[in-house]
Amino acid sequence: MRRRMRGTAVAAIALTSLMVVSACAKDSGGGTTGSTNAAGAACEFSTPPSAPATSSTSAANGEKVDGSALKVGLAYDIGGRGDASFNDLAAAGFDKAIKDLGVKKENTRELSAAPNEDEAAKQTRLRQLASEGFNPIVGVGFAYTESLKVVAPEFPNVKFGLVDSAVDGAANVTPLVFAEQEGSFLAGVVAAYQSKKCHVGFVGGVDIPLIQKFEAGFVQGAKTAAPKVQVEKKYITPAGDFTGFQDPPKGQEAAKGLIDKGADVVYPAAGASGIGVFAAVKEAGVLAIGCDADQYNQPALVNTRDVIVASSLKRVDVAVYDFFKAAAKNDLASLPKVFDLKVDGVGYATSGGKIDAKLQGILEGYKAQIIEGKIKVADKP
Repeated sequence: MRRRMRGTAVAAIALTSLMVVSACAKDSGGGTTGSTNAAGAACEFSTPPSAPATSSTSAANGEKVDGSALKVGLAYDIGGRGDASFNDLAAAGFDKAIKDLGVKKENTRELSAAPNEDEAAKQTRLRQLASEGFNPIVGVGFAYTESLKVVAPEFPNVKFGLVDSAVDGAANVTPLVFAEQEGSFLAGVVAAYQSKKCHVGFVGGVDIPLIQKFEAGFVQGAKTAAPKVQVEKKYITPAGDFTGFQDPPKGQEAAKGLIDKGADVVYPAAGASGIGVFAAVKEAGVLAIGCDADQYNQPALVNTRDVIVASSLKRVDVAVYDFFKAAAKNDLASLPKVFDLKVDGVGYATSGGKIDAKLQGILEGYKAQIIEGKIKVADKP
């Protein structure tokens, strides 16, 4: 899905990156404080929940599992390894599984998608892995949903994992789905507190339900933290046109439009188009929040990372690793139905040092309320 890059502001960064499809509630109670943000704008904050005494993050499972007999396969979405986001997270989980489970290098295979490929190409990729004896296999991204409807029944003994989607009636396809709206809620809280104008923005790559989950959570989080915050929203392309995930110049244009309307913190859920969003943010001297990965620490974003104050995390690496480990134990039923905050399937990162201890405590407080069910985060705008 790579396209010719346009605009000098993103060219240097875009050349180092592969293209990828990645990516309002009422006040939660307690009234509002009389404080405003750093610039003294007329944005009042709700009384935030108290941070829990101990972290709600669960401990990692150190159980040793022998997967040396496995042949593991990974079918990437557009862009593959090196995209600084969605696919790289899948690659990290793949690598960790190989190391921890003792899988032999010759028993691993990674295949990438081609730009603008048709459905037949995806089916061929999955059939190639399955017919060569790879089992389990992960398809990275909802783009493999239709392909697995066809291919999975052809290989009933192969265990398939599918990131971001499910195949109804396919017993050998395990959905690896996420509560993206929960991580995005926390991104919205950060945006509200970091905004000097009480005015924030969201850029979606493609107007589809998956990306709408990011929008819904972000808007709810921002408005829960600061009920009067203004939120600008822009989708790069409509449903059906997936170029919105692979066009940094259009991402730059979309972000510039939101910034021109007054947004001074922008959150993109737009795959590789986010490269352009960060470029626009840096050019305008405002701030951004990363998405999916800890984007402050992504090498491909080194030239713009200073504007990234935090990132929402979608732990595709955790889901991919857990799937391979569960397959090695022949215990896929042990996997969570949804990778949410409770199981560390989503979260947030504050690399860069721009989030102080007070805001960190506020984020942990909101996180705890979501985990406890006191805040229900909508998955639709």
